[in-house]
Amino acid sequence: MTQSTQREPTRFTTSDGVTLQGDLTSCDSPKLAVLISAGTGFPRQFYHAIAQFMAERGAIVLTYDYRGIAGSWQGDLAQSEIEYPDWGRYDMVAAVEHLSQAAPGLRITHLAHSVGGHFIGVMSNHQAIDRHAFVSVGTGYFGGHQIKNWPLEFYFWWILGSYSLVRWGYIKPVGGWQGEALPPRVFKTWRKWSQRRSYFRTDYEGLLKPQHYGDVTAPIRSWVFSDDPIATPRAARDLLAYYPNAAKSLQIRTPADIGVKRIGHEGAFRPGREALWLECWNWLSQDQVTD
Repeated sequence: MTQSTQREPTRFTTSDGVTLQGDLTSCDSPKLAVLISAGTGFPRQFYHAIAQFMAERGAIVLTYDYRGIAGSWQGDLAQSEIEYPDWGRYDMVAAVEHLSQAAPGLRITHLAHSVGGHFIGVMSNHQAIDRHAFVSVGTGYFGGHQIKNWPLEFYFWWILGSYSLVRWGYIKPVGGWQGEALPPRVFKTWRKWSQRRSYFRTDYEGLLKPQHYGDVTAPIRSWVFSDDPIATPRAARDLLAYYPNAAKSLQIRTPADIGVKRIGHEGAFRPGREALWLECWNWLSQDQVTD
């Protein structure tokens, strides 16, 4: 039986003083807490449908915008010093703390889209999360993506992105980029990482320091899709390898498996994907670790 739900806006502050915007979707009798961490450039509202689905089944769900994104955009983005790992080191940490306060006594679980699965290893409180569901999570290295997507990626990195940085000082949603505006350093790091397969390890003593990837032991189940040109099985396995001590499993699905014509890199969160959402819910709501 599904429960009635309600959604309320919320705000919380990170340890370095940044205020983030979020939404809590809850039900009358929650039995589980779910944190949803977005992909790069996706606003929190994009995940409201799956948050609603999980709340109806007994969850309290926090969706939120990283610093510099959508509702958490503050000040002049062109002058922003936000770095990519800040989203994990500060924002995801604060989101877990906020959800813990909103859902006292409940298990904290994590649903991560794309880059949302990259930064668990820089979270100081990663151990507070009981388990992770990765959806379309893979490395940003172009060589691990489908070859047919390479021209589009190169256009984004070196033509559109370069022009946008010169013209506006940040990545503006123009010229085919359909995501939210991006801080300049976030884009530059993303572009740099796109050129290196082992970008995580090479930055363990740099941007990612201090890092705790080897300390993450919460189990991870990762879903990827045959028509996703970015989070391919190879890219997903490369990313999972950075969590060497976590129990991991990879689920490869086709659109037909969940009764739709297309999923791609973002389609898993659009309405009509409830069969997939139920798989994620069943995994997150389990009390014991299983394969």
